[in-house]
Amino acid sequence: MATEPNALRNAGAADEPVWPPRGEMKVLAHELVRVDARDKVTGKAKYTHDVRVEGMVYGRMLLSPFPSLKITKLDIAPALAVPGVVGAIVLQGDETSWLGEPIAAVAATTPARAEDGLRAIVLEYEKRPWAIDVPQASAPNAPQIWDEVDMRKGTKTRGDEGDAKKKLSSAAAVIEATYSVPVQHHVCLETHGAVVDFKGGDEATVWNSTQATFSFAPDAAEELGLKAKNVTGRVEYMGGGFGSKFGLDVPGMAACKLAKQIGRPVHMMLTRADEFLAAGNRNGASATIQLGGSSDGKLVGMVADRKKFAGMDGSGLAGDDPYIYSVEKFWSRTATVPLNMDSTRAMRAPGHPPAGFFIESAIDELAYKLGLDPLEVRKKNLKDPVYARQLDRIAREIGWDAHPNKTKPGDPKAARCIGIGFAIATWGGGGRGGTECEVRIERDGSVSASVGTQDLGTGTRTLVAAITAEELGLELGDVTPHIGSTKLGSAGGSGGSVTTGSLSPPVKDAAFNARTALAEHVAPTLAIPAERVRFAGGRVFDANDAKKSLTWKQVCATLPAEGLSAQGKWRKSLQDSGVHGAQAARVEVDTQTGAIKVLDMIGIQDCGLPINRAGARSQVNGGMIQALSYGLFEERVVDAKLGMFLNPSLEDYKIAASMEIPRMVSILDDDDTRTAPIGMAEATIIPGHSAIANAVFNACGARVRDLPMTADKVLKALGKVV
Repeated sequence: MATEPNALRNAGAADEPVWPPRGEMKVLAHELVRVDARDKVTGKAKYTHDVRVEGMVYGRMLLSPFPSLKITKLDIAPALAVPGVVGAIVLQGDETSWLGEPIAAVAATTPARAEDGLRAIVLEYEKRPWAIDVPQASAPNAPQIWDEVDMRKGTKTRGDEGDAKKKLSSAAAVIEATYSVPVQHHVCLETHGAVVDFKGGDEATVWNSTQATFSFAPDAAEELGLKAKNVTGRVEYMGGGFGSKFGLDVPGMAACKLAKQIGRPVHMMLTRADEFLAAGNRNGASATIQLGGSSDGKLVGMVADRKKFAGMDGSGLAGDDPYIYSVEKFWSRTATVPLNMDSTRAMRAPGHPPAGFFIESAIDELAYKLGLDPLEVRKKNLKDPVYARQLDRIAREIGWDAHPNKTKPGDPKAARCIGIGFAIATWGGGGRGGTECEVRIERDGSVSASVGTQDLGTGTRTLVAAITAEELGLELGDVTPHIGSTKLGSAGGSGGSVTTGSLSPPVKDAAFNARTALAEHVAPTLAIPAERVRFAGGRVFDANDAKKSLTWKQVCATLPAEGLSAQGKWRKSLQDSGVHGAQAARVEVDTQTGAIKVLDMIGIQDCGLPINRAGARSQVNGGMIQALSYGLFEERVVDAKLGMFLNPSLEDYKIAASMEIPRMVSILDDDDTRTAPIGMAEATIIPGHSAIANAVFNACGARVRDLPMTADKVLKALGKVV
C-alpha cells in the first residue's frame, strides 16, 4: 500500500500534538454527518424532559401574577389537600419584584394535578408601583428598582464629547437618528428544568437542561443535604440554551427541595408560558446616534447616547459605538434602565446584535446621504482587511455589481422593489483550560473518547469522535464518544463560543497520547522503532516500508486485557481566537402592504480550522435564521398599565417559521489559513437583521429604525400611514 501524507505526520516520536495541514486530513475539515443524528431523528435521544424514573412526580411553580407585590397571605396547605398532590413548598413568601417571580411550587402524580395544586394555593397581596416598560421607568414618579450605586455602575462613557461634536460640525454630511430593538426571548425548544432522582439515602442523580454539566451538582447536593461527590449530574441531550441555561436554576432548586421533602424523584420542567416569564431574555435597547463623514465616506465624528432596558438584573450592549468600525473622534454614553421584569441573561452573542444594528443602520444612512456605495463606505472604515475580503465575496454572491440601487434607494412606486443590504460581525471564540478527556482502546479494536462536556445541539459528540478518529487513522464511526456526565472528565460550560476551543485541545491531546502509547506497544511486534509507526486507513504500518503492516484490530488484539487508556489536557497551542463574519440580504418590499419578503441571505464566516464543515455551515445558517426572526418578528409585548405579559406563548410570540426562510448560502472563509479551530457560532447571529433592514431601505427608501420590521412600520417609513 502507498504511504498516505496524513500518516507521515503522525509519528509516535512527536513531542506534542499538532493539527496537520487541512489537505492531509481524512476526517477533520470535511463534511461530516453528526454521529447522533439517527438517535435524534428516531427519538432514541433522551432529553431531560424525556427522563422518567420509578416513583417520579411532576413539579409546577406558582409565579407572581403582577410585577411588584407585597404578599399578605400565602397558604400552601390547601394544595396538599388536592388529590394527587404530594408536596408543596414556599419559594418567596414576603414580596415579589418582577412579573413571573416564583412564589411557590408543588409536586403531584400528574402535571394536571400539579396545576390543580397551584390553583388551590391561597395567595393574597397588595400591588406595589411597578415599571415594566420604558415610558413607565422614565416617568418622574417611577419606582426605584436599582439603588444609586447600581445605577452608577450601569452607566459608562467613552471618548471625548467635545472633540466628537467638533468633528461633526465640520463633516460633509451628518445623520441623526434613534434606533431601538425589543426584548427577545431565547425560545429554547426544550424549556428550562431538571429531573431530580432522589428517594432518600445519601446519593442522587440530577438531569438538567443546562449548558454546563459541572455547574449544578454541588448546588443540588446542598439543597438535598448530600455530599457533592454523591450527586451525579447528567446532561445527555439538551434542547437549546443560547446562553440562558447555566447552573441549577430556580426550577432545579425547587425540584431538589420538593424531592427532599417527599423522598421521591421530581420532574420539574417549565411550561412554555412560565418559560417566557421566568427564564430570562435578551434585553431591549435604544441608541440616538449622530454620525458624520467626509465627502469620500470616511467616518470623522460620532456621538451616541445608548440605553439598555434590563430586568431586575443584568443587561448587555456590546462595546461602545462605533462598535467594529473606526471613527476619528467619538463619544458614547451607555445607561441602564431597570424594569420589574425577569433578569436579562446571556443570549447568543450577548449585546452584539443590538450594537450591530445601531451602527450598521447609521453607516448605511450616512452613505446614502453622501451619495456613496454603502459597501465601499464600510470597507473604507474597517481596519482589518479580512472584512474587505469577506464583504467582496458576499457582494459577488448576492449580485451587488449588477444591482441598480448602489448609491440611492429604489423607487417605491416600482413594480418590484428589490434591495440588498450588508452587515458584519466579530467575536472572540477562544478556549480555556479545565477540560479533561480520556481515550480508551480496547482489545477488540473499539475506541471510545470520554469527556463530561455537554452538547447544546451544536455537534459536540461529532467533534469528540472526529478528532479522535483523525489522530488514530480511523473512520468517524469507529469512535464512540461519551459526554454529558460528571462521572467523566471535567469540562467547562458552553458559552461565548468557547466550547470548540476548550474541548478540541484535550481531545486531541488524549488521542495523541493514546496513539503514542499504542505505537510504543506495537513497535516490537513490527520490529521497528516507535517513531516509525504510522496510523492510517485502519492500518498500522512502517513509515519506511508500508508493506510491513497490521490491521487496526490485529494490533489491538495484542493489548493486555484492560486495553489502553490515555488522558488529555488543554493546550493553548491547539486553539485560536478571533473571528470575522459578513452577511448580505436581498429582499422584496411590497410598498402597498408593507410586507417584507427576504429572498436571499448570504453569510461568510471564518473559524480557523473547521472541525466539521457541515456543522460549521449549519451554525451560519442557524445564526442567519435567528437574526431574520429577530429583525422581522420577535418582540415581547406587555401591558404596562395592567402589569401583564401579553404574548407568553408560541402562538402569540412570533418567530420565523419554514415559510419565512429564504434561500441561504453559508460560506466558510477558506482564505483564513489559521491552523487551529475557533468557536464561531455567536458571530453568525450578529449581522443578519441589520443586513435585512439595510436591504429594505435600499429597495424602496423605507428606513425602519425600530425592530421588528413589521408591515405598519414600513408603511409609516414610506409616509403612507401616520
